[in-house]
Amino acid sequence: MNQSWVVGIDLGGTKIDMGLIAPDNGVIARHRMPTQNEQGPQAMVERIAQVMADFASHLPAGKTIEALGICTPGPVDHISGSLLTLVNLPGLSHSPLRQMLADRLGIPVKLDHDAKVAALGDFHYGAGRGARSMTYTVLGTGVGAAIILNGQLYYGDGNAAGEVGHITIDRYGEMENSGVRGAVQRYTSGPNLARQYREVVGSAVMADGTPITGEVVAQRALSGDPVAVRLIAEAGEALGIAVASMAMILDIELNVIGGGLARLGDLLLEPARQSMRRYCFQALGERVKIVASALPDTGPLLGCAYMARELLHT
Repeated sequence: MNQSWVVGIDLGGTKIDMGLIAPDNGVIARHRMPTQNEQGPQAMVERIAQVMADFASHLPAGKTIEALGICTPGPVDHISGSLLTLVNLPGLSHSPLRQMLADRLGIPVKLDHDAKVAALGDFHYGAGRGARSMTYTVLGTGVGAAIILNGQLYYGDGNAAGEVGHITIDRYGEMENSGVRGAVQRYTSGPNLARQYREVVGSAVMADGTPITGEVVAQRALSGDPVAVRLIAEAGEALGIAVASMAMILDIELNVIGGGLARLGDLLLEPARQSMRRYCFQALGERVKIVASALPDTGPLLGCAYMARELLHT
């Protein structure tokens, strides 16, 4: 067993989730705080350093935090650990965040894209344990994805492999900001589900005044709201088409779905499975599995821990 204590950081658009990870992958201490990207990268590094100092007080005698793994929204340069142009985190764009953290903390730091890191967590410690290869799709504010081939993340020639959210499934569909028409993301992301629900009910808020968000649509689906159930089923169908396309290109059987919508279980996944079988070669479709993440709350942190420990053995 790897005996190193490491820290994982999931840096999101609105919050930073930090965890002190024990050698047995238990999350011994956890801290969440607002991202506040408008304050810039140096201020964020200092706030992280303060939490790291608190985490150190939870360590057994004689132990230290040996490495740090951090995941962020894309696009990122995973080799240099630099953030590129981040639409949701403009205050951090074009910053060498990995190097800044390493210099401030004095330990090795690894930075990568959040979907790829969450995939590592599920592959090694969750739904992908024992698999040789896996695809991972996270449905949230956007749609991110990762491909693991023979145990290794596949990045592609330009670091863009696995952009499932931008696969066109309706060439006559609406245009996304990315310039792609009728993309998977148009039907499966939280903001787009909220938009579709608002269009059907003719209001931006529920009867009690609650703003309609993707999370609200998911909650309404669980409560049996027919409009929400239909929209989630349509999201599942779109997801199934994307999984079928990936399966026929990659011949990977295990497809793990993460993010907030994965908590809907078969409301989302059963339409996805049925759709996948309709749009995939029959012999291949019978082998392909679509399952929910086994680590909906800790996958990104454990993926960060895996990356951090890899640094200690290279």
